[in-house]
Amino acid sequence: MKINRRLAVVLAAVALALFACGAASAKEAAHERRIRLATDLINKMAIEEDADALANVIKSGKGVAIFPKVTKAGLGLGGQTGEGLVLLRNKNGTWSGPAFMGINGASIGFQIGVQSVGLVLVITNNDGLHAFTGGNSFKLGADVAIAAGPVGRDTSAATDGRAQASIYSYSMSKGLFAGVSIDGCVINQNRDANKAYWGRDMSAQAALKKPANNKKIQGLVKALNNLVKKAK
Repeated sequence: MKINRRLAVVLAAVALALFACGAASAKEAAHERRIRLATDLINKMAIEEDADALANVIKSGKGVAIFPKVTKAGLGLGGQTGEGLVLLRNKNGTWSGPAFMGINGASIGFQIGVQSVGLVLVITNNDGLHAFTGGNSFKLGADVAIAAGPVGRDTSAATDGRAQASIYSYSMSKGLFAGVSIDGCVINQNRDANKAYWGRDMSAQAALKKPANNKKIQGLVKALNNLVKKAK
């Protein structure tokens, strides 16, 4: 009887350890999937006709937040939700981060028949930078100025400092690339994803001070650098 009890205790301990390992693996897979989808989105945007417009804004900006799949929250709810990450661009062209974020809230203006969009938010100035590093969450349009990203001829005016929003937003859905207004959406830190990536608890502010040289992020860094090369 004692042997059976001991065996049961051992088996329970093993099962608990396997469950914990499985949970850790699931978190790791989730943040790696987010990076892969973000890389795919940047590569798709880079081949669009107006990619140079986005490239110009990124080159002159301070960083990007990428939400590769923002979906409708549900029938009749009128909101959207998605997960993404932020990378900061240093003056020498290198990148820092990532910090993982979530987005939810107001309507993004989906086209008829479209259930999800990819979003890229370009941080253009210190106010935008502070929004992503200054706290746990902030509201676009209320806490920080945001505007639909300029395309085509509008780009030069957007990058010369005369009429610059703190954040510019771009969307990609069903092959359509465009600036998009997303006032009212809330962006919040995802500390669990940060911990899964960095291996310890990490705030967005701390994560975005670290160089983006981990091999897990290199594919996305390469995609962003290739996009920036299209700037005119």
